[in-house]
Amino acid sequence: MNNEDEMSFVEVFMGYEWEAQLVKNLLENEGIEALIQEAMIGTLAPFNTGGTLGGVKVMVWEKDYAKAKEVVNNFNSNRSDLLTNFESLEE
Repeated sequence: MNNEDEMSFVEVFMGYEWEAQLVKNLLENEGIEALIQEAMIGTLAPFNTGGTLGGVKVMVWEKDYAKAKEVVNNFNSNRSDLLTNFESLEE
């Protein structure tokens, strides 16, 4: 990997804004710099984001992608537990 590749941002997650914020916080807790892209369009017009619901992207530096993907995979595997716990709070 050359320096130019290490200095570019890549997408590591796409979803709704609340999910993207959660993922961004999880990444930052692991020392991975992350930014959210397309938050406004993903929130106001999710149908206009390439056919995906949500459409809010979390971006990380290319050099951090492998570690970031582990964090995202962990989030995705625990997502149903998070939603179940949230729904039980609403009742």
